[in-house]
Amino acid sequence: MTPVHGDTAAREAEDLAAWNSAVRAQFPIVAGNPGLAYLDSAATAQKPQAVLDAVQEYLTTSNANAGRGTYPWANRTTDLIEETGGRVKEFLDDPDPDTSAVHFVSGTTEGLRLVARDWLVHELRDGDEIIVPFADHQANVSPWLEAVESLARQGTRVTVLEMPYQVSSGDYDTDRFAELVSPRTRFVAVTHVHHVYGGDMNVHRIRRAAGPDAVICMDAAQSVGHLPVSMAALDVDFAVFSGHKALALPGSGAVWSRAARGAPFVPRGWSGTPNTAGIASLGAALDWLDRAGTERIERWTVELAARLTDGLRTLAPYDVVGCQRSLAANSPVQQRHGIVTFRHRDIDAVDLGFILFSHGFMVRADGLCQGRAGENRSSVRVSLHAYNSRHEVDRLLEVLTELS
Repeated sequence: MTPVHGDTAAREAEDLAAWNSAVRAQFPIVAGNPGLAYLDSAATAQKPQAVLDAVQEYLTTSNANAGRGTYPWANRTTDLIEETGGRVKEFLDDPDPDTSAVHFVSGTTEGLRLVARDWLVHELRDGDEIIVPFADHQANVSPWLEAVESLARQGTRVTVLEMPYQVSSGDYDTDRFAELVSPRTRFVAVTHVHHVYGGDMNVHRIRRAAGPDAVICMDAAQSVGHLPVSMAALDVDFAVFSGHKALALPGSGAVWSRAARGAPFVPRGWSGTPNTAGIASLGAALDWLDRAGTERIERWTVELAARLTDGLRTLAPYDVVGCQRSLAANSPVQQRHGIVTFRHRDIDAVDLGFILFSHGFMVRADGLCQGRAGENRSSVRVSLHAYNSRHEVDRLLEVLTELS
């Protein structure tokens, strides 16, 4: 994201504010609850009217099972699934859509587990090594350990190495990572945007350090729908995301894969009836995101997060989790992508969550599903999207100041 300065920045700030006002009006649950501020979009995002309309239209005009009938409703549903798969590729800036694949899943957790169960266990050999991010979301840790345990029961020994992190920032330590990579490194699990720190984990640097042969699987749960995501630029082999975090319905998501560094990914077994309404919602959500502009969404949520951290750093009782150098709004280092996690030194995080709701703020307050090497204390997480406003952030800071 390119920084802007002076008059250009002021004009853009005005334009973004007008854009945000128009966006908020498109979310019925936001417009219908003006006294509440929903600040938990990293858990699940709210849905614009266009997505709700698309689901209603599908369910009332062509609801049927896909691939199992010859009548028009069934054919339209089959076409819907195929077309949405194509939209996912387009949205992810797929460099070679003719050879890649999209499989619909219930969300990131199921998608990552399918990659582990139905692909990774068949690719690893005795003596291979994999690198796992133990301080990321547990959904990007447990499946890989389960795969290694399954192979061990069959007599195949695979070594699991821990992804190293920079203590000062929470980002991956690519120098130390490069020292871990060996000719036996077959697989690396990474996260695009961290669900606690809110930082872009610079996956493109991981590819450079890993070399051209290691397979990289990326958890994109906190990036798809929040900022531009390009498979061409990141050069990963799997990207998995949840539709419900990208403005679609719960129970929707996708695994994007390509076979450049291994066998094609094909989920095994009978998959049953797909979530056709969820897939319809996902296609509509991607259309809405394209119209709204993921670059604008990124700029807006980064600004709001910086506004919040800039205020929190002046309040003595609060500790913001993650890189301390990025707390100021004018910091030259990477800002948080719409996620700010913090603690009050005297008030328990869960209690603080209840207090904030009494003032109209809905935040996440618990252990945040961290992997075993992640933050082990409960925290308050504020996560923002296009429908959040500067006023909401300022009002939150006022309440937090009263509690300091």
